[in-house]
Amino acid sequence: MEKFTTLTALAAPLDRTNVDTDQIIPKQFLKRIERSGYGDFLFFEWRATADGTPIADFVLNDPRYQGAQILIAGKNFGCGSSREHAAWALSDFGFRVVIAPTFADIFFSNAGKNGIVLCPLAEDKVNVLLDRARNLSAYKVTVSLENQTVTDSLGFKASFEIDPFRKYCLLNGLDDIGLTLRHADKLDAYEKQHNQAYWLQPK
Repeated sequence: MEKFTTLTALAAPLDRTNVDTDQIIPKQFLKRIERSGYGDFLFFEWRATADGTPIADFVLNDPRYQGAQILIAGKNFGCGSSREHAAWALSDFGFRVVIAPTFADIFFSNAGKNGIVLCPLAEDKVNVLLDRARNLSAYKVTVSLENQTVTDSLGFKASFEIDPFRKYCLLNGLDDIGLTLRHADKLDAYEKQHNQAYWLQPK
């Protein structure tokens, strides 16, 4: 998992509330066994018609937001089912940060485990960011995980809360596997001792 410290990037506004995980990654795309490739299907039913034709007025089809790494959305983002594929799709598309007033609990956990920083801000603060992202050309936001702040070049500044353990993992690029591998030497020693004690003794 890539480390996250500070990111300054183009922001895309998704001014919708209660964005659920089936909207983030529709169920028909959950058959893949890899974590990669889901970005092509992010918000698919909003991005394209049934025959795959892009819907011109959907924000992620707007050329102004191509390459955005920060998504600004309404409250209760990531509600619905607990599918981790939603975090995979956002990450694979290129989003490293989602800013919203509130997030669903399970999605919050899944996002952090996949290197996505979630920034819960007061709704009035989010509305300022949404308005600027909609109306200003090439609007960029800076997210500092170290300082737990969201800022822009126009004087906006807000702080967000994050669990200290999740912050530590994101700063150090540690997913669940990475956390386990920090103890690889102890695990190897245990396996060696276990094998000698139970499997390698003569009968």
